[in-house]
Amino acid sequence: MASHFAIRYAVHQIRHGGIIVYPTETVYGLGCDPMNLNAVNYLNHLKQRQPDKGLILLAHNLDLFSNYIEILSADDRKKILHTETPTSWIVPVKTSLPDWLTNKQRTIAIRISQHPVVTELCQQLGHPITSTSANLSGKKTIINALQAHKYFHDKVDAILIDDRHLSGQASTIKRLDDLSIIRP
Repeated sequence: MASHFAIRYAVHQIRHGGIIVYPTETVYGLGCDPMNLNAVNYLNHLKQRQPDKGLILLAHNLDLFSNYIEILSADDRKKILHTETPTSWIVPVKTSLPDWLTNKQRTIAIRISQHPVVTELCQQLGHPITSTSANLSGKKTIINALQAHKYFHDKVDAILIDDRHLSGQASTIKRLDDLSIIRP
């Protein structure tokens, strides 16, 4: 797993507009401060991704999303917190959330992660990070540190490594309002 020093360094980079590569339960992700427009724009540029696609926000604790999303009912909180597989939930955003984080429907996808690197990152930051797979749009996702270094060593500010096996499958994406599956 990434050292505490490496995670502190990554947090410093995020706070100063940097982009990091980090492991999740599923694949390596590209992360930045979601409220930093320049960082989000650079992340989209790195991925060769359309900015109007919307982003996934990742945190270890549902309460960290409170500045980003509308208040959730107790039932909705239960649905999110008691998901057995990595699932990103599409939820309505607060009206104050910048357009660069949302799609045209003014929703955003959020995911709770219990991965120790994500947990420590978000604890130190005090807010969620962006989560998009560390790859070029439409290309194979990165599932190990060697691949992460090969593709991003000179393009990002920090790469956090993990020796755990990552599933290689992207998270399921579901709409919270009607439980429809957007991505299996």
